[in-house]
Amino acid sequence: MYNVAVVGATGAVGQKMIDVLTEYEFPISELRLYASARSAGKTVEVNGQSIVIRELTDAIYADPIDIALFSAGGSISEQYAPRLSEQGVIVIDNSSAFRMQEGIPLIVPEVNRVELSPERTLIANPNCSTIQSVVALAPLAEVYGLTRVAYTSYQAVSGSGQKGIDDLERGARGEEPTNYPYPIYDNVLPHIDVFLENGYTKEEQKMMDETRKILNAPNLGVTATCVRVPVRNSHAVSITVSLERDATVAEVKAVLADAPGVVLMDNPSELTYPTPLDANGTDEVYVGRIRRDDSQPNTFHLWCVADNVRKGAAANAVQIAQCMISQTATK
Repeated sequence: MYNVAVVGATGAVGQKMIDVLTEYEFPISELRLYASARSAGKTVEVNGQSIVIRELTDAIYADPIDIALFSAGGSISEQYAPRLSEQGVIVIDNSSAFRMQEGIPLIVPEVNRVELSPERTLIANPNCSTIQSVVALAPLAEVYGLTRVAYTSYQAVSGSGQKGIDDLERGARGEEPTNYPYPIYDNVLPHIDVFLENGYTKEEQKMMDETRKILNAPNLGVTATCVRVPVRNSHAVSITVSLERDATVAEVKAVLADAPGVVLMDNPSELTYPTPLDANGTDEVYVGRIRRDDSQPNTFHLWCVADNVRKGAAANAVQIAQCMISQTATK
């Protein structure tokens, strides 16, 4: 049994981490919940038990913690995660603070759990859209090799947290947004995170960089356009992928049908394809609309959908924790 901490316990992802820990029957001796001073003292019901939220301070370093799940933003992670890790705590961080740092594993369990080891106790949880995309791409990379990937994402407002959901609901009432620069209701915004000097947004750069790191393909050609859409939850990504070796559509479907974490939903004659509603509340990645690109050699299009708060964040973090304790148990 393990003493588990959730840092950022009152946020959307933190709350979902608590839910997933319960659903997965994670072996918890004591669950400690941390948040800002504003939330300290409030109680959360978990498995019929009332747990008081603690203010996150340096006192956490003296608390008996085995595993800490962080979802409180990059600055909080940078302040607390490294020292906890140095103390031997398994830290799984949902922010972008450590994702591209050399020596820190960036993990999607279906793809690269082999990079985990008991000695590397600070682990980065990837970007939500990256997670679902590499779950679909990794089996194709293993069988056929990849030469290029082009993403277009259709990202739900829950990716912005409660502020994004509030803007969608505010727009439905005819009110102005307070989080996004333009209304999201009845609109789409080709803008997620800040713009960089190269013209990409930070979200797009994350998808490109993280894909290469997770797939261990530093020279892979990757490009991305990330779009916010007026959907409450679950992201969709249109992926165009070029393979090193040729394949048929049937062969690509067969590989994906057998891939861990993938649910194949692809029968156009029956109008079967995945939508965000299919993914809501689940931890699988749903893939469909698989077809050959007749304009490019060895190139295919596919459409993948996943719950961005669960598989794109909370569930992936808990799955990493499961992998880590499994390694410890077998040593």
